[in-house]
Amino acid sequence: MSPTADLTRLSALDLAAAMAAGEVSSVEITQAHLDRIEAVEPKVHAFLHVDPEGALASAASVDARRAAGEDLPALAGVPVAVKDVLATRGTPTTCGSAILRGWRPPYDATVVRKIREAGLVILGKTNMDEFAMGSSTEHSAYGPTRNPWDLERIPGGSSGGSAAAVASYSAPLSIGTDTGGSIRQPAALTGTVGVKPTYGGVSRYGLVALASSLDQAGPFARTVLDAAMLHEAIAGHDPLDSTSIDAAVPPVVEAALSGDVDGMRIGLVRQLRGEGFQPGVQARFDEAVDLLASKGAIVTEVDLPHAEYALAAYYLILPSECSSNLAKFDGMRFGLRVGDDGQRSASEVMSLTRDEGFGPEVKRRIMLGTYALSKGYYDAYYGQAQKVRTLIARDFAEAFARVDVVLTPTAPTTAFRLGEKLDDPVAMYLNDIATIPANLAGIPGMSVPVGLAAEDGLPVGLQIMAPAMADDRLYQVGAALEAGLVELYGHTTIEEAPQL
Repeated sequence: MSPTADLTRLSALDLAAAMAAGEVSSVEITQAHLDRIEAVEPKVHAFLHVDPEGALASAASVDARRAAGEDLPALAGVPVAVKDVLATRGTPTTCGSAILRGWRPPYDATVVRKIREAGLVILGKTNMDEFAMGSSTEHSAYGPTRNPWDLERIPGGSSGGSAAAVASYSAPLSIGTDTGGSIRQPAALTGTVGVKPTYGGVSRYGLVALASSLDQAGPFARTVLDAAMLHEAIAGHDPLDSTSIDAAVPPVVEAALSGDVDGMRIGLVRQLRGEGFQPGVQARFDEAVDLLASKGAIVTEVDLPHAEYALAAYYLILPSECSSNLAKFDGMRFGLRVGDDGQRSASEVMSLTRDEGFGPEVKRRIMLGTYALSKGYYDAYYGQAQKVRTLIARDFAEAFARVDVVLTPTAPTTAFRLGEKLDDPVAMYLNDIATIPANLAGIPGMSVPVGLAAEDGLPVGLQIMAPAMADDRLYQVGAALEAGLVELYGHTTIEEAPQL
């Protein structure tokens, strides 16, 4: 490795190889990324908390273990950023909300524990929409994150900070969470790779819940193989999570190394392309499909007839679950407490705390969910939404009886401008129209960058969905697309990102 090489531009795999070869230390790599964060954070605001001391101490520990001849995990010493919805022992976990300002958990989420066991170096916690409610990271109590491609545009959400950290070269890897597209949509808008694993494939223990039946943690990276390696590190059965699947982790790294789609049956979802999608997004999607066909994939159309009801069903199920999950933030046990002057009742303190601590989007969804679960409306709203969810899962099952994977554009448009949809919740919700069905069905999904839209020069993502616990198929198709784009253009989308 050249002594002048910019360590922040290398993939996680290349960084790991350089450390294994003795060309660079984890401390040097970590310091390079901390310097990068310091340089670009005033513009991007991807992080809510950066931990230089803890990161450098972890890096030094990895270097010492390597020098002692210890056999280390593949990603040991590589930096990673973690969405601030995952509990990290002793360091702030705010969920992007004022109600948890300064809260330091006494334990690690299982994903965080696995990251530490893999020797990865945690740089800090990334910005997010408050309690993961949003599609733009504008609903953070600590200010919005900006898209590294255009600082006047959103990076997607709710994992916008994790996506922007990778896209701005502040971290080679990051962790996000996906409830209705919150990994895949920001990945698409920032030109990165983002994966929502099969529901239950990655533990939710220590992930502060938004909607327990939908939430799933997953990786961001700049290459498909890097994402696969991080996915493998965090996945697996966890007895602390009752929804965790007790099965072997799919061979995602092997699939990413293969990238062979010859003979693979690929379905294009008729209801999730064409009308309503930005022309530049649809054009890049069509070109990517042609690329897969040129590599031997068999392309056909499939129907998800109930997909048109997914958005409505989701925005009944999610608020209902969040109204229940957020009831614990009451000013009594942890986090913010307002009005506790010894004169007010507990209910008054609770009301004042929630009024000051929760932002408008959180309040909106709690009220929607409480209404949907109330007596006389449960069956009419929440119950009906769950029936639609079942129909959507059946649609996918029928599609996967005919094809191996299904494809859609990840998001209907490229990144929109900050503030453009902030006062129009329905317009904001429509950004997740293509990603929500996978969460309702519990299946895995990936967004992989497929170029730039002609009209604005911003990144476009293609979404790949596969049957439950067939996550490896995502990586197989994603690797084929990535290799094909390099063959055609000599680079992947992320390598064309503007220099901050």
